Amino acid sequence: MTLLLISALRSVIEMLGLCMLGQAILYLLAGRNRANNRIYQLFDLITKAPRQLVANILPASASPVAVGVISFVILLLAWLGLAFLRKSI
Repeated sequence: MTLLLISALRSVIEMLGLCMLGQAILYLLAGRNRANNRIYQLFDLITKAPRQLVANILPASASPVAVGVISFVILLLAWLGLAFLRKSI
């Protein structure tokens, strides 16, 4: 049962990380028109919760790019930590 929960949580974190990565790529490719891009809007909707959580922790002066990068790093570390935990069980 524990392995199932770890695997499920790891899958959700992996999906969020891949959406953030896709959003970053579209940020670079679409430029100013990214707000009109439907895929970018979908990625923005999916990754809104982790970005808001990190934005609440960081100072108000933090840029949205910094919030996105730090969110991605936290998700990556959580994903790696769950992989290590899964191997050790």
